[in-house]
Amino acid sequence: MDLREVMKYNTFAVLGDTLNEEKYAYKIKQELINNGYNVYCVGKELKSLNDIEEEIDIIDLCINPPAGIKLLKENKKNFKGVVIQPGAGSEEITKYLDENNHTYMDGCLLVGIRLYSKNN
Repeated sequence: MDLREVMKYNTFAVLGDTLNEEKYAYKIKQELINNGYNVYCVGKELKSLNDIEEEIDIIDLCINPPAGIKLLKENKKNFKGVVIQPGAGSEEITKYLDENNHTYMDGCLLVGIRLYSKNN
């Protein structure tokens, strides 16, 4: 999985503080919305990935690692992959994703949007 592939998907779950304009989760949410993607926000707006009513394509971890692993472990929804933003990863997260055969990558969705958005 790479950013070009990730940006071909349509439905994203951004995990983090999507209400604080100073946070990257907020900036990512806004850029995704502005570029025509379906975006669900977990952490401050929704409490769980399980609260999302439709299928999720990509989970974007833009949250501290302890909160991120908790949300991943409680998730019961299928998804195509996980993007781990700088600072949001941990050995525990990558081990969990590997053990459960989930596709993931380290990267920044802001870069992906600017290079490969479906609006480009």
